[in-house]
Amino acid sequence: MHDDDDAAPGQGYEGEEEEEEPQQQQHKKQSNTLTLWGNMKTMNLNSLLLTNIQSSTYFKVQLYELKTYHEVIDEIYYKVNHLEPWEKGSRKTAGQTGMCGGVRGVGTGGIVSTAYCVLYKLFTLRLTRKQLMGLINHTDSPYIRALGFMYVRYVLPPADLWSWFESYLEDPEEIDVKAGGGLVMTIGEMLRQWMSKLEWFSTLFPRIPVPVQKQVRAYS
Repeated sequence: MHDDDDAAPGQGYEGEEEEEEPQQQQHKKQSNTLTLWGNMKTMNLNSLLLTNIQSSTYFKVQLYELKTYHEVIDEIYYKVNHLEPWEKGSRKTAGQTGMCGGVRGVGTGGIVSTAYCVLYKLFTLRLTRKQLMGLINHTDSPYIRALGFMYVRYVLPPADLWSWFESYLEDPEEIDVKAGGGLVMTIGEMLRQWMSKLEWFSTLFPRIPVPVQKQVRAYS
């Protein structure tokens, strides 16, 4: 696997300058520092999910050891295989202790998923614009791309969703988003759903601004 964020980030984002709108040109001139939105401690996750992430052995021990962006990309490549917030069937074992508790941390929610633990790890790294583009344009795994898009959905200003997602709404790469498998969709279908619905399995995304809702409806 290779995860060089210098090769891919510009592709599909810079575009052709003579055809860009002024707002897009201004977007390019902005600093490499991303403006985050919402709660800077919770990443805008619901409290149950956040508590399970922060108390999980996986997040506190294994992910704590990962100090760089590239190490986290490798972790996604090898460990993430769905995008649900909870591991399959784990919510039925809520409150149990023992071996399950050592895997992710079983609380009142269940076993929080690898994907959401890694997503919160990315949040603690405070990704730069270049790093985020490196994720969403990555060629090694759709899950690397998906967690980049999920980062956008949770922590960047909701009013900017359309400008981040628009170029990818017909992206044909397929991804199985369901824990245990069985729910395959394209990246484009997934992003259109994320801009039109708040529900994502058993959790909620931040609210969608009315202007973005109108753009999505007009697109579809």
